[in-house]
Amino acid sequence: MQVLQHSEHTLKKALISKNPVLMSQYEKLDAGERRLMNEAFQPSSDLFEPITVHSKSDWITSHPEDPQDFEQFFTDHNRKAPCPEKHIIYMQSIGSLGNTRVISEEYIKWLKGYCEAFFYGLTVKFLEPVSVSATKCSFRVNEHTQNLQIHAGVGIFSFARYGKDFYSSRYEGKVKKAQRTSSSDYSIFDNYYNPEVTSILLRRSCKTLTHEIGHIFGLRHCQWLACLMQGSNHLEESDRRPLHLCPICLRKLQCAIGFSIVERYKALLRWIDDESNDTSGAAPKNSSDQVNLKKPVEAFKDWREWIIKCIAVLEK
Repeated sequence: MQVLQHSEHTLKKALISKNPVLMSQYEKLDAGERRLMNEAFQPSSDLFEPITVHSKSDWITSHPEDPQDFEQFFTDHNRKAPCPEKHIIYMQSIGSLGNTRVISEEYIKWLKGYCEAFFYGLTVKFLEPVSVSATKCSFRVNEHTQNLQIHAGVGIFSFARYGKDFYSSRYEGKVKKAQRTSSSDYSIFDNYYNPEVTSILLRRSCKTLTHEIGHIFGLRHCQWLACLMQGSNHLEESDRRPLHLCPICLRKLQCAIGFSIVERYKALLRWIDDESNDTSGAAPKNSSDQVNLKKPVEAFKDWREWIIKCIAVLEK
């Protein structure tokens, strides 16, 4: 295992910049926000840790990329930022999650609530779910594993690999009979296996959801500290990646959206603690209003404690 330990000078420059304008902007941040972000280059910090590389198959080793500091993010003219006319994140559910429609709709509500807390200040709306066949996307049956796979395009991500035993011979979603599938025959998706909804699945889904939307806002893969925006090549590496943004990526997202950091953390804390989510606009129009499943947040316990520590630093 290799630890990527950047110097205090390097991290400070990546966060604050040496550009007088950006330095001035940093100094105008709330004192608590600066105190939290300064944890990035405190060797004794227990909030933000260096990146650990476990093998050559890890993303940062196998995909060499130029690091993106705050100044590079700020001066990128191609990055997207919300505005009063465009402040809604629209999501389109393809297929179902869980083994019933009710579970699928509840899962969508949980993801909506999490996304609105993570990208605090923006509105998230889910469009009516569509079937895989309606997308006309290409797909295949993996010749080695017999797992059904959809070829995802720009702005599309899948939670399919996050179910229990996906990579094992016991996975129940394998196509039972090997066959050559026509690119226009979507009947293979009928009654297809859906993984059990668990706390681990929800945690993994929230990570993928916010990581990919982070890219839409212009955040590239993080190479500074352990961070949600780190790239990942495989499930083990993705699970090691934290749910939080490092201070450098947090400043980028705050710059793009303009939220209060402490209010954002409090919103995330409420999402973890609140079992009865606000369902306004969260689910399709014909969803059932009588069912309210308990949100499985056991896998978020450690992160909840981490958020509380951050709030304490912000409000010191």
